[in-house]
Amino acid sequence: MKLLIFNKKMIYLTLLLLIFIILISLVIINYGKTKDVFMQDIFYEGINDKKIISFACNIDWGEEYIPQMLNIFKKNDIKITFFPTGKWAEKNPEILEDIFRNGHEIGNHGYSHIDYDKLDYEQNFEQIQKTDNIINKITNTKSMYFAPPSGAFNDYTIKAAKDLDYKVIMWSIDTIDWREDSTRELIAKRVIDKAHNSAIVLMHPTENTVNALEEIIDELRKMGFKIGKISDVLNN
Repeated sequence: MKLLIFNKKMIYLTLLLLIFIILISLVIINYGKTKDVFMQDIFYEGINDKKIISFACNIDWGEEYIPQMLNIFKKNDIKITFFPTGKWAEKNPEILEDIFRNGHEIGNHGYSHIDYDKLDYEQNFEQIQKTDNIINKITNTKSMYFAPPSGAFNDYTIKAAKDLDYKVIMWSIDTIDWREDSTRELIAKRVIDKAHNSAIVLMHPTENTVNALEEIIDELRKMGFKIGKISDVLNN
């Protein structure tokens, strides 16, 4: 009798263990699938294998240098993608309009320049949507690309961006132009030395970036590269 009770307990415990293992396996598989789905919407570089490089200029300050940047791009017949924060766009609608009128692509840099990896889903959604509405009001266009400030994001960021029909844009070449020790020569070298097909070059409106732009453009063109927008490297 005791043996029968013991066997029943063993069968019960074994079944519970099997159910637990199956549940854990399903969670791991689905988590992996979720990660894959998320990664399909994050771009560190483009998917176009042609010799084209995109410039992504994130803006939360430095508006005094934007007119110079626009003049350089106009002179060289180049259109890039600018990513303003919503807070900056609210304060500088005329500059954003000027950027758009010059034919440049407008992305979304979130409303505030904070670490989005510390926000929950609702907070991420609000930051991105608020900026989407501001950009749409100023330019009458819908942005397609979202660049998280400082490149900081979590799963909630990716899901919120996806739910708002955005692709998340990172970078494959960083000018690090915001740092005080980033000279014109260093900025140019960082771009030229790492140039590759479908690259996304991260930059900001700084004095040294403006001073380095002509050299960067000239050298990239000598290497056979065309310079364009984020949409140019994400389209085959």
